Amino acid sequence: MEDSYIYRQIAAAVQRQILLGELSPGDRLPSMREMTARWNCTIGTVQRAYQELARQGLITSRAGQGTRVADKFPQQDEPPLRRAALIHRAETFLLEVLTAGYNPADVEDAVRQALDRWRVVTQEASAPPGQTLRFVGSHDLAVSWLATHFGEIAPGYTLQVSFTGSLGGLIALAEGKADLAGCHLWDEESDSYNAPFVRRLLPGRRVALVTLAHRRIGLIVPRGNPSGLHSLTDLTRPGLHFVNRQPGSGTRVWLDAQLRRLGIASRQIAGFSDEKMTHSEVAQVVAEGNADAGLGLEAAARTFGLDFVMLAQERYDFVIPADNVDAYAVQALIHWLSQPQAGEAVARLHGYDSSHTGQVLWAGEGDVQ
Repeated sequence: MEDSYIYRQIAAAVQRQILLGELSPGDRLPSMREMTARWNCTIGTVQRAYQELARQGLITSRAGQGTRVADKFPQQDEPPLRRAALIHRAETFLLEVLTAGYNPADVEDAVRQALDRWRVVTQEASAPPGQTLRFVGSHDLAVSWLATHFGEIAPGYTLQVSFTGSLGGLIALAEGKADLAGCHLWDEESDSYNAPFVRRLLPGRRVALVTLAHRRIGLIVPRGNPSGLHSLTDLTRPGLHFVNRQPGSGTRVWLDAQLRRLGIASRQIAGFSDEKMTHSEVAQVVAEGNADAGLGLEAAARTFGLDFVMLAQERYDFVIPADNVDAYAVQALIHWLSQPQAGEAVARLHGYDSSHTGQVLWAGEGDVQ
């Protein structure tokens, strides 16, 4: 298994150099002997790596000329070289982590979390406008999964995801910068989710609230809950450090309301101003030992191997203005959410309840259902 892993590493390293232009057509590769010293492996392992690269048409070997980068890469109907190299690198990564004892579900969760963090930075703005459904709103692991699989739900379309928080999503709708938003805003006065905020921020507009899931939120704590945290009041203990979500996120709106109800001032909680954009980032801070607790989703806690203290269950809706509901990609999404496979996909996430997935309610203009 070790030799197999090393040969894949060697092949992937050479592929990367070719794709990045560090090795040009005709350049000579290091000799077998040089590679065995560099990688601390056998000549047979290097030979196997070079044979794989030759099979892909990336290198050639000739007597007296050594091994060189091919002058011309093969044209093929199969996925292009760049995609083939990406798949190969993914396989190398999978071999490494599966050999280390992780199971496929762990790996899928980790990749999804990494994509979450990447989307926060890039906001995935590269898709053609005419084939893009623009999502802006609260961070959610199921939304990340949807973004990855959206081409299967609405062929030819991409779900462009920007995680800005629930309020940010509604503001983007109001400004015409999004086609749908993701929202889990709890209204303290009515003890209900989303509709009161939709009426305030999108006055006079009829808006569909399509439920994605009910989610468990609570304290994300280290494994074993060493500080014995069980409630928000425990966060005021001396010596504890908390990691928070940013203002405007549904999680933060809920927390601020609960602290008002309990009579707890933010200054009583050390780390209250340490704010992160996603549940994944909160869980990562706790996992790295830089906080004793954070507020977030159970799914994020479990992904990072942490423990979780449930505090509430919330409703997460897609917020879609009536003007956008008839669009092909939106209809495809709503239809998919009403199917059993949507509930099954959502329920696979820790702490997600899919019993109301696909339910459609209306807010605005008399709240006609």
